Amino acid sequence: MINCFEKYAHGDSLVLKYHDEEWGTPIHDEQKLIEIFILELFQAGLSWKTVLHKREGFRAAFEDFDVYRISQYDTDKVEELMLNENIIRNRRKIEGAVINARIILSLKEEYGSFVSYIWHFTDGKTVYEDPSITHDLLSDDISKDLKKRGMKFAGTVTIFSFLQAAGIVYSHTSDCYRYAEDHGEQYRNNRYKK
Repeated sequence: MINCFEKYAHGDSLVLKYHDEEWGTPIHDEQKLIEIFILELFQAGLSWKTVLHKREGFRAAFEDFDVYRISQYDTDKVEELMLNENIIRNRRKIEGAVINARIILSLKEEYGSFVSYIWHFTDGKTVYEDPSITHDLLSDDISKDLKKRGMKFAGTVTIFSFLQAAGIVYSHTSDCYRYAEDHGEQYRNNRYKK
């Protein structure tokens, strides 16, 4: 059996480890889901490999992805982050992370948690999607809702990538060893319905 990330990993052990231990595993832990969400939004337009290699730097710079703290970042903090070589230093994305943290807080208020908000779209079920596509109706709908709320860097392709990473959308290929381990066939009939 193969690792379905091998063609993207180019032998990078960190990327392979991420595939083997995290990618596609359903996340119901609030803090971990927020971390993956923020990282995915920083990844927009870049490779996931780039983000993974800066993940520890992001954890330190963004205080373990504490949305309460991030939501309070001011222009001085943004300037400090712009000097931090351990993260992706894109001003729009850093400022977007602050705005997005505030929106996540409002979602937590409305839904009880960010986990509840994200998973409510699929009624708490992992849904299957063709691994070759880059967005679907689910990511379109979530992206539209988040953008309506003012979320930055939340296009449908980025959201789809997040949903795959968080195990909300299952996309391990049938020839990937994780598919057999996860009993991936259990998700094949789960489809998103509006």
